[in-house]
Amino acid sequence: MTRYVVRRLLQTFVVLWLLTVIVFGISRLSGNPADLMTPQGAGPETRDRIVRDLGLDQPLPVQYAKFVANAAQGDFGVSIRFQAPAMDLVLDRMPSTLKLAFAALFIAIVVGIPLGTLAALRHRKLGDYAVVTTLTLGQATPSFWLGILLILWFGVELGWLPIAGDDGPESLIMPAIALSIVPLVSIGRLTRSSLIGVLPEDYIRTAKAKGLRRSTVVGRHVLRNGLMPVVTLIGVLLGELVSGAVITEQIFAWPGIGRLAIESINARDFPVVQAVTLVAAVGIVIANLLVDLLNLVLDPRIRDAL
Repeated sequence: MTRYVVRRLLQTFVVLWLLTVIVFGISRLSGNPADLMTPQGAGPETRDRIVRDLGLDQPLPVQYAKFVANAAQGDFGVSIRFQAPAMDLVLDRMPSTLKLAFAALFIAIVVGIPLGTLAALRHRKLGDYAVVTTLTLGQATPSFWLGILLILWFGVELGWLPIAGDDGPESLIMPAIALSIVPLVSIGRLTRSSLIGVLPEDYIRTAKAKGLRRSTVVGRHVLRNGLMPVVTLIGVLLGELVSGAVITEQIFAWPGIGRLAIESINARDFPVVQAVTLVAAVGIVIANLLVDLLNLVLDPRIRDAL
């Protein structure tokens, strides 16, 4: 098991290194950053000074080494648009994104797992067909389209909920529902398929033969053993929700890192784009690592196989 943990840590470091290479390379594809930072009407002397200050006159390997060293300290430079440290802007917006991501994941779990369980227990019956149809419709529903419908219905027509911004718990409801649709479908479908594979097992039949109540069999044996893949998926989905809430945040004017990323891309604010991209990517990588390590703790079958 120790060898597996060391191997996963090494893989994580390799992925993080590749991420820094990709982020560094993409930021240079849009042109020389000094051209963006030079004020309009300034002479070539100003541009040359900015080039020297940023170290852009040095070879790319040297620039990359400085980028990695600064990134390790959370220094991505100063935002061209806001004239503030790029990392500070990301950290200021991160709590709003995390709040939205956790709310969406909570909805996905409390709805997706019961739906998947119901479908598995009613396999090839009316309840199963109804759940599968519902999940299929949810899978075919774009989150941005659902968000627009929620705004029109509950925000404009009925006036029950605020349609933009983060002004309290009510502001969280519609964006969380819109963002939860994709993970809800994923959790529901995986729960159904995983439990269907567990129900025919011998220990389930033994538990039933002992005369245990159906709720006890489902709670202690079916769900306990069948939800391990779902736990793994939940960890991965959390990382994806944090980094993938861009469209939802834009629709609802939610002040998170997704909206900050769009604003920075439109303004060609490359320090902020670098910071957002790398922070989001690192979050996903670390989430995957923690999920793998958590599986070692929760599932003895994985430990035995190593």
